Amino acid sequence: MTGIHRLGNPLRHVFARGIVAAFSLLAAAVPLAAQTDPLPSWNDGATKQAIVDFVTAVTTEGRPDYVAPADRIATFDQDGTTWVSHPLYGQALFALDRVTAMAPDHPEWKDTEPFKSVLSGDRIAMAKFTEKDWMEIIATTHAGMSTADFEAIVADWLPKSENPVLKRPVTDLVYQPMIEVMEYLRDNGFRTYIVTGGGQEFVRVYAQDVYGIPPEQVVGSSIVTKYATVDGKPALMREPKVFFIDDGPGKAVGINLFIGKRPLIAFGNSDGDKEMLQWTTDGPGARLGLLVLHDDAEREFAYGPADGLPDTKVGTFSQALMDAAKGNGWIVISMKGDWKRIFAFE
Repeated sequence: MTGIHRLGNPLRHVFARGIVAAFSLLAAAVPLAAQTDPLPSWNDGATKQAIVDFVTAVTTEGRPDYVAPADRIATFDQDGTTWVSHPLYGQALFALDRVTAMAPDHPEWKDTEPFKSVLSGDRIAMAKFTEKDWMEIIATTHAGMSTADFEAIVADWLPKSENPVLKRPVTDLVYQPMIEVMEYLRDNGFRTYIVTGGGQEFVRVYAQDVYGIPPEQVVGSSIVTKYATVDGKPALMREPKVFFIDDGPGKAVGINLFIGKRPLIAFGNSDGDKEMLQWTTDGPGARLGLLVLHDDAEREFAYGPADGLPDTKVGTFSQALMDAAKGNGWIVISMKGDWKRIFAFE
């Protein structure tokens, strides 16, 4: 560069123009789609195009379906929609690990169900746990502490967690195509919310880091919380009682209660998301409902039982839901056909 300075400004200008021209040629050599594609982990096709067309329609001023930014709401179920839910929901894995961690203080659990089956690793017995069994486990492992203590326990567990089949921490098993959709929507003035049947306080611990969604934009199931004074300081104490179940019809109620506006677009994956999609797409103007179908046994899991896929009690996508999707014009996302890659680490 010393030589260039000695030769004066004209040569510097020529040099600069040459650099600009070189970069312009390089940019021209890259296909336009590669420069502008907001959803690179999605295969080109009708599903991807429908998302882009919808966002374009509601965000372009002068279009008949234009919606002001204040009303651009997008909701996402979590388990099975934004991250892996098989063979067990992430929060269920947390609860089982908590039973093991707490067992030394509860020797009676060795002879008491459902804790006995958990501690002995009896997966056949655990697969038959009833809702009452799970409620007892949740009440025991999630309550009797402050919200601050609970959040600290969850934060400590997350990097140590492991999906028993995929052998990775639960926060690694987030669907990259859905992360891209969230970012694309936010780039276009949407507020994105997690609306989950999982625990609200559980998801709030990692929502910002994993999804870019702040904790106040997480709507989930919750247990009773009471104000108390502990060691002379105010605390919110978690009690072993259900306060709100954010699943099925509860999702529409939760959206109204905590968000206060009907979403423009909603993503789900199971029978528990039907009412959220109904509530979303029945509103005026342009609306879009989408369901993730797990049909890729090679890269993730395959289950339904819609379209003849294996049956499951974890994130059931029934044939009735498939029929409802067709009847309501909801888009069914095929993991196998619509997603170029599933996880960021692929």
